[in-house]
Amino acid sequence: MMIRLLLAAFAALTLAACGTRDAPPATPSSAVAVKATPVILISVDGLRADYLKRGITPTISALAARGVTTPAMRPSFPSLTFPNHYSIVTGLRPDRHGIVNNNMDDPELGRFALSIRSAVEDARWWNDGEPLWVTAERAGIPTATMFWPGSEAAIRGQRPRHWLPFDGKKPEGERVDQLLAWLDQQPQARFATLYFDTVDHDGHEFGPDSAQVNAALAAVDAQIARLLAGLQQRGIDANIILVADHGMAQVSSARSIFLNTLIDPAHVQLVAGGAVASINPRPGQDAAVKAALLRRHDHMQCWEKGRLPQRLHYGTHRRVPAIICAADVGWMIWLTPPPADRGPSLGGMHGYDPAAPEMAASFVAAGPAFRQGVVLAPFDNVDVHPLLLRLLGLPPMQTDGDPKALARALK
Repeated sequence: MMIRLLLAAFAALTLAACGTRDAPPATPSSAVAVKATPVILISVDGLRADYLKRGITPTISALAARGVTTPAMRPSFPSLTFPNHYSIVTGLRPDRHGIVNNNMDDPELGRFALSIRSAVEDARWWNDGEPLWVTAERAGIPTATMFWPGSEAAIRGQRPRHWLPFDGKKPEGERVDQLLAWLDQQPQARFATLYFDTVDHDGHEFGPDSAQVNAALAAVDAQIARLLAGLQQRGIDANIILVADHGMAQVSSARSIFLNTLIDPAHVQLVAGGAVASINPRPGQDAAVKAALLRRHDHMQCWEKGRLPQRLHYGTHRRVPAIICAADVGWMIWLTPPPADRGPSLGGMHGYDPAAPEMAASFVAAGPAFRQGVVLAPFDNVDVHPLLLRLLGLPPMQTDGDPKALARALK
């Protein structure tokens, strides 16, 4: 039971389901020429880049062969689910779009966690960035989000045309069928998202090299084949972009760092733990906590807010706590040891340095707009956003993404 609760904190299993929500059409804010070919953005949560070399994802491999791929798409720091999903659809790094962790505190809004539905649905957490479905709807392009972090809130006053509250228990086949049903409606959605999470769940519980992860990979690959068959039956030749938010590293309880060996737990607030620890000293304890943490440690490095390495692009947003500690790959940071009866320990974790090979995410794109058999050099996940804008015929935006990074992918 405890392992299930831990996994829920990482992958939002506790979010409840309800009915389909269809937002009213937006009034176009500009006369943009909308291309007829739909764009479908698929996320396979936790699909580490080298998983595709295991020979158990024939559908995804066939997409890569007739389209574009890369040996590594680098996530943004921290390499966690919500921050990176939002970076992909906004083109902004977490330090700019404000979803700086899966668990956050805000001086005005209070607490954010994947399991707090009132926070997940509160647009104020998300308004620092503009996701692609908002941009598209404002330009008169219909959208549909079959789950995507942020799509449950009316960000900047706008929702997707079609959306559902996240339900981790919804079978992946039903997710595919729902997306196809939305594509049957008129006006047809021209930008759509689809989300699969079992690969990430099993990676956390059993580890990235487990038989369970391989089974989840094969099952997701079959659902993507189901989607492609449904599109073919409908005569829809879509541009498909398959991404992951991060990879996965093998961990064990033996490789844990407990902060209570360095500081009095009563002197700090641990906002988030795991591969990256977010820490605020309690009032009056600032100097003592910094003295204990801002020094050399085995398997962990800590920085004061605003002093993280520039390559991480992190540490200025108001929601970033006073101290950030990053564990070496395979290690985890907690405030105190867990109870002895907590149950099985985690087998996999992410959140580590985006440059670590274990954190490399998958990217595959295929469709009428893409060249065939192209292998791109590694790039940052914020570079996907300019590509999506171009595919939808939308004007460029000032983001962290580089429009040139994926230009060679297009015909």
